[in-house]
Amino acid sequence: MEDGSGIRSVVFFKGCPLRCVFCQNPETQSRGAEIAFSGRECIRCGTCAKACSQGAIDLDFPGHIRRDRCIRCGACAAACPGKGLRGIGRYLSPEELTELLLRDLPFYRHSGGGVTLSGGEATLYPDYLDSLLALLKRSRVHVALQTCGYFDYAPFARQVLPYLDVIYYDIKIADPRAHRMHTGMDNQVILENFRWLVDEDRVPVHARIPLVPGVTDGWENLAAIMEFLLGAGARDVELLSYNPLGTEMAACLGRPLPHLSPTFMNPEEEKKVYERAYFLAKRQPTKTGIWHGED
Repeated sequence: MEDGSGIRSVVFFKGCPLRCVFCQNPETQSRGAEIAFSGRECIRCGTCAKACSQGAIDLDFPGHIRRDRCIRCGACAAACPGKGLRGIGRYLSPEELTELLLRDLPFYRHSGGGVTLSGGEATLYPDYLDSLLALLKRSRVHVALQTCGYFDYAPFARQVLPYLDVIYYDIKIADPRAHRMHTGMDNQVILENFRWLVDEDRVPVHARIPLVPGVTDGWENLAAIMEFLLGAGARDVELLSYNPLGTEMAACLGRPLPHLSPTFMNPEEEKKVYERAYFLAKRQPTKTGIWHGED
């Protein structure tokens, strides 16, 4: 399961060091609050324009919001009687978030679930996580982390890792130049952090490859990632099905649309990629058991 076992609450942190063109949650890339506009939901009542002190709302402007004037105060979204405008991102103290999450404690315990830290990239905030996770662990909550792997290992190992029960670790692109082109950053830190986590073996680390047609699903990329994972001693790898819904959110945020497939992979396309990855994993003579997913 992509978010972990059992019934889980997923906390999406805003802010990420990467700028993946294929990001499923582009609303979590920026650290600050944002305003999203949905033309399908807008009833063109004009209430938002009256609430905006900056004159940033224009019903006849593509995307509804003149982003160069918007200060992201959220007044327009608060005034919207429907779902045309909505604010994305709000701050909760560790205590406030813990109280909210523990409302579902019976479900966690009954199902073997817990809390999953996602994003964005939760590891950008080690001090916050230190406080939050200490509170959750008092109630013995199972904690999973979903990470892009781009973080400072020292504070992570000191303040975050001791509280984690499992890590889901994305390895997207093996070639450094291609990685930089599609994510904005080199992948050296990501690969080094993965090696350290596997070597330390303090918690299970599950590698994942997001499938993006024409970007990550090619033979060369999958082969290079499999070679790296086997060399690093990875226990398994999971392929994540391509999700194009991030392009819709990018449009709602007024961002340029990435040149990606607008549709999900069909079953036949997915089957071919799974067969390719399965073959690449099983052809390695030195390791076994790395494959996790459909045979």
